[in-house]
Amino acid sequence: MLTKKPLASLIALAIAGLCSQAQAAVTFGDTELTYGGYIKLDTMWTDTSDGQIATGIGRDFYIPSLTPVGGEGESATFDTHARQSRFFFKTATTLDNGKKVTGMIEFDMMSTPIGDERISNGYAPEIRHAFLSYENWLMGQTWSTFMDVASLPDSLDFVGNTDGAIFNRQAQIRYTNGGWQVALENPETTVTPNGGGARIVTDDNSVPDVVVKYHHAASWGSVALAVMARQLSIESAGLDDSTNGYAVSLSGKYNISATDDIRFTINSGEGLGRYIGLNTSNDAVLDAAGKLDAIKVTGYALAYKHAWADKWRSSLIYSAQHIDNDAQLTGLAVTDNTSSYAVNLIYQAASKLMFGVELRHATREILSGDEGDLNRVQFSAKYDF
Repeated sequence: MLTKKPLASLIALAIAGLCSQAQAAVTFGDTELTYGGYIKLDTMWTDTSDGQIATGIGRDFYIPSLTPVGGEGESATFDTHARQSRFFFKTATTLDNGKKVTGMIEFDMMSTPIGDERISNGYAPEIRHAFLSYENWLMGQTWSTFMDVASLPDSLDFVGNTDGAIFNRQAQIRYTNGGWQVALENPETTVTPNGGGARIVTDDNSVPDVVVKYHHAASWGSVALAVMARQLSIESAGLDDSTNGYAVSLSGKYNISATDDIRFTINSGEGLGRYIGLNTSNDAVLDAAGKLDAIKVTGYALAYKHAWADKWRSSLIYSAQHIDNDAQLTGLAVTDNTSSYAVNLIYQAASKLMFGVELRHATREILSGDEGDLNRVQFSAKYDF
């Protein structure tokens, strides 16, 4: 969730050499500028049944496809980082035609590969959001229109309901009219080689992904229904083929009381791959003739949030995905299904300061029937500004 704070304190520091308490948003001519973000520490103890997760982002947050299967059990690992910390700037400008254009740019360090744990523990910032909004139009990079942010759980993990969730940010052009949204979004195709092997990322699409969505919000909560059509394409190393993909998503949030709620998502489609479960499944597989065969994926998640007291709350989260792979095309080493359970306890020390602990158990099964488990204990501290 984004938080905002006026930029007055930064301006005072720059021109007077001292910090001052932030006041109203600062205006430069016709433009109002605000900033915000948070600092977050994540500490994780992870134990996997079939070998260690390789050093990288799989040790920093839960990625279903990286749960080891078929290896030798090793000792548990301990990792801690602050790379989910983020900052953003927002602008609002009154144009000479009397209308307003707004913009936003946000960075974090969560998934950049640059960094080490030997000396500096430094990571490069990467763009999360960078978009402008004018009248009914949004243009730039932000959450995919196919995704429903309101259905994400209140979790310490970066995503929370990862297995079955739609989670994707990309460049797009979106038109909104009331509860309706239509978007053209950046395309990409991920492919499993015939017989299995390393993922092929093609970058060969000639048309954008198309999303149509209806979102309804009321005092009881919200619900969203989205459909997507996309082209899957490959042109490389003598291969030249394309096919169609489609998917549907139903998601929402139901308010049980002022403090408790249920959040859900159900997603299914052929060629859904890179949109769900952090690309656990590819969009398509190559057959023996070099033709693309779209892979069907179905995922779902359910989360219940409960407040124990004014400053104490918990969420219980379940998430899963099932992948309809053809063993004759993909081989037996690809993921067949993943699932995870999580429960947390969060202490809201103040409106902008939170501490919490989260327990997670996850399972990944491959098409051969072999499976591996992950158990993780996570502690987090977060300061919003």
